[in-house]
Amino acid sequence: MSEGVKRNRQPGTRRAEQARATRRRVIDHATTLFLSHGYSATTLDQIAKAAGISVQTLYFHFGNKATVLKEVVDVLAVGDDKPVPLLDRPWTQRLRDASDGPQALAIWVRNARTVFGRIAPIMKIVRDAAGSDPEMAAQWQTNMAQRYTAQRTVVQHLADRHFLGPDLTVDRAAGIVYCLISIEVYQLCTVDRGWSPAQWEQWIIDTLTSTILR
Repeated sequence: MSEGVKRNRQPGTRRAEQARATRRRVIDHATTLFLSHGYSATTLDQIAKAAGISVQTLYFHFGNKATVLKEVVDVLAVGDDKPVPLLDRPWTQRLRDASDGPQALAIWVRNARTVFGRIAPIMKIVRDAAGSDPEMAAQWQTNMAQRYTAQRTVVQHLADRHFLGPDLTVDRAAGIVYCLISIEVYQLCTVDRGWSPAQWEQWIIDTLTSTILR
């Protein structure tokens, strides 16, 4: 590549990096505001001011408050703003390489514990807002559908490796997993009952090992 082409690409690269930095700054400050004040009480003006940008810039990047919250959820779910889907993350390769069902299950549940530790508080905001805001209700349903899809994909992998119990279909096992590895159960255990995340993790591993593995 010639020096001239390199120079021509640099401004575009810088603009892309600046745009990404702006979006991440908005997401970080929006997360704090949503958790502090709730969804309804947080305004785009407050988010823009905290992020050090104009409301017009915020609209340009996100369009509306619902999209801001959606991206907050997406970033917290995977832990960063890299354009890499959850099921393409390094932990999934470790799961695929696992030599037996208990090892694969332990990797899976450990990742769920990590994700829930980041995302559980903001998902309560989404759930609470869903009762009165149609966009948030749709967002909640989308998040639940995505969770089921991800979990069914992992269950299918367990079935393909012959790790599932012989009397279980993929659909049945995925339904069990969907109910147990959920934000709701995680919060019931760790918030309402005062379990540590590690206690929740071990209980889920023990329960699923005896329920869905051969």
